Amino acid sequence: MKANVADAVKKFTDIPNVGPRIAADFVLLGFKTPVELKGKDAFALYKKLCKVSGSRQDPCVLDTFLAVTDFMNGAPSRPWWFYTAERKRQFPKL
Repeated sequence: MKANVADAVKKFTDIPNVGPRIAADFVLLGFKTPVELKGKDAFALYKKLCKVSGSRQDPCVLDTFLAVTDFMNGAPSRPWWFYTAERKRQFPKL
């Protein structure tokens, strides 16, 4: 069941927009608990994932990271595609 607020998150898949694949990406990035995502920069996470995975990730992954970091920092839950326009403004060459 997805959490409504960051304080209710116990595992990565409790975070809205996070399924098993994105949860595995957070583990690959070195996170052990969801609370560690608080205060993280979504673009830095995206760049690191591209590097450690050895391949360019789909830009929708960045949208998801934006949604996750925003939520973990106290914003309301929003679908990952809510962040697509923001990502395109901030990172037009991605």
